[in-house]
Amino acid sequence: MTTVHVPASRPTAADLSVWPASTTEPARGDLAVGGVPLTEIADRFGTPVYVLDEAEVRERCRTYRDAFPEADILYAAKAFLCRAMAHWIDEEGLGLDVCSAGELELAVTTGFPPDRIVLHGNAKSPRDLDTALRLGVGRIVIDSPSEIARLAAAVGPDGHQKVMVRVVPGISAGGHAKIRTGTDDQKFGLPIADGYAQHAIARILGQPQLRLTGLHCHLGSQITSVKPYLVAVRRVVGLMMRLHEQHGLVLPELDLGGGHGIAYRPGEPALDLTTLAGRVRGELADACATAGLPVPRLVIEPGRAVVGPAGVALYRVLAVKHTGRHVFVAVDGGMSDNPRPALYGVRYAPRLVGRRSTAAPAGVTVVGRHCEAGDVLASDVELPGDVRPGDLLAVPVAGAYQLAMASGYNLVGRPPLVAVRDGRARLLVRRESLEDIRRRDVGL
Repeated sequence: MTTVHVPASRPTAADLSVWPASTTEPARGDLAVGGVPLTEIADRFGTPVYVLDEAEVRERCRTYRDAFPEADILYAAKAFLCRAMAHWIDEEGLGLDVCSAGELELAVTTGFPPDRIVLHGNAKSPRDLDTALRLGVGRIVIDSPSEIARLAAAVGPDGHQKVMVRVVPGISAGGHAKIRTGTDDQKFGLPIADGYAQHAIARILGQPQLRLTGLHCHLGSQITSVKPYLVAVRRVVGLMMRLHEQHGLVLPELDLGGGHGIAYRPGEPALDLTTLAGRVRGELADACATAGLPVPRLVIEPGRAVVGPAGVALYRVLAVKHTGRHVFVAVDGGMSDNPRPALYGVRYAPRLVGRRSTAAPAGVTVVGRHCEAGDVLASDVELPGDVRPGDLLAVPVAGAYQLAMASGYNLVGRPPLVAVRDGRARLLVRRESLEDIRRRDVGL
């Protein structure tokens, strides 16, 4: 562990609006996060490397607890999970939303209470369900009718398992078509509009081993407007009213998922959490009063909004190429550690750190090292015109869906992850080595 004393100076708020709140400028051209200079992290741990600000993660957990004091907050592990992350989430009083046996076992073997975990997934494997039942997961979210009989059989005639049902409210919301999950034309959940959800719920009520505690919906990701959530509340409460009329059923829980949008570049919109909490609370109370139902306990599942802004990715420049009107800045990572630009067209704001440049800014495209034309990390961004091999680039808002989605493409190995806090840096996830890759390759 390293202890560093960093002056408290800070660049303008506009410059660092999407960086962790702890970011300072210990020297001109350098940045520190959590009291640790980024140049020191790159020198000590190599590049590419991910940096995660522990204090930022914890503060964002507290912000959610303060905004929704009456709700259960579940961190969506798919955004990023490691043992330390599970420990922080537990200590901050949040639950956990997982979507595989792997995520579930990692959390529970770290010490996370299984009764505060919810298992999701549109195609849960037998191993997923067996692991959830063996470890005593709190809720299992049923996503398709075929899961009902399978789960009831796995529970057994003398067992009991709390379940929720994921319903589709028919709402289009989210930053990209590939991350919109509230519409009727995608793989998740059971549609409300055609009665499919209602029919499945009737089947669940016929299984005494399964205790239905509530309804779940998730509209998508990178939603920056409150309105879709309010529409979802009205439509899901409408279904709850019909279930009460048909079965006398009063459900005590309503899970509105997550998908709360964050800014990746200065000036981009982000979902206002305080406004969301107040408006959802009011809409839910009004809708339940109209339906003649008690207000269910809310469940909220933020992932990206907790960990995304707490992360920074560091890369070393390997080459600078001038091709016609284009300038390509190639770095030592790329789509194997961050496939999101290729998948969703996500745009980032990389920054030169480690040296002060007086050169005028120039438009460049930051590309990765992989054998794909689509291996682009940041298109048409400004960097100093004298950017050169050996320079260090830092990319903010790198905590979510980057290392979590990393692949073994070109066998370059996945980067490490380093946590920073109070001037100390410690390794949480080590770099994947060639020896790791060789050990998995057991055939000849």
